[in-house]
Amino acid sequence: MNPTINDLEQLVRGAGSILRDGYSKEHQISYKGVIDLVTEVDHASEAFLLKEIQSRFPDSHILTEESGEIKGVNEGIWYIDPLDGTVNYSHHIPLFSVSIAYAFKGVVMLGAVYDPMRDELFSAERGKGAHLNGKQIQASKTTELQKSLLVTGFPYDTWDTKQDNFRNFEKLAKMTQGVRRIGSAAIDGCYVAAGRFDAFWELSLKPWDIAAAGLIAQEAGAKVTAVDGSPDYISTPQSILATAPGIYEQMLEQLK
Repeated sequence: MNPTINDLEQLVRGAGSILRDGYSKEHQISYKGVIDLVTEVDHASEAFLLKEIQSRFPDSHILTEESGEIKGVNEGIWYIDPLDGTVNYSHHIPLFSVSIAYAFKGVVMLGAVYDPMRDELFSAERGKGAHLNGKQIQASKTTELQKSLLVTGFPYDTWDTKQDNFRNFEKLAKMTQGVRRIGSAAIDGCYVAAGRFDAFWELSLKPWDIAAAGLIAQEAGAKVTAVDGSPDYISTPQSILATAPGIYEQMLEQLK
């Protein structure tokens, strides 16, 4: 049995309530890298999601941020980020989300991203459009880079990689109305879907960061690819470019 979009919406809301309840508390922080944090709430959210998915959909293949890969026997795969925006969360900055996507035979079919502090649930089912709290959303219709507002992110090894994204940030900040950095790739992609940002790009990600938001942006009419223009933004090495269709070629040219 495959999940429905209602299943994903219930799951992200359940995990989101865990994040919201723990938000104002002092957190137990550990480090996966110098600036790559994890809290006890990441683990609590993931434990809830794994328990629910494995009880409702036994033998599921799951790829999740904290536990890694859990092998299954069916043709579906779940992509789970139990807390996207952990650095924000650990500093009590209310910009973070829960992200879940479900793919079947290699194609992402369902996606849901929930921001519990704003009670905003973005969701999409392939071929059926994208929604925010049940209302259909659309990417912006802008065609001019100069009138666009962008968003991006930076890798955790930004001081130690050639793909630190700072040259792109500086260049595009001077060509547009500005570039924001929110700290949750899932929210970034969903804000493109809702027309709040005109484009989102990031160079170094994991599939659970963008599987759901990528589908949501696509279903809202955005053009979504890797930053080199290839259609596969899920496979390693992950990167994403999600834009209003009217500025896609302009963004692609600047990032090449």
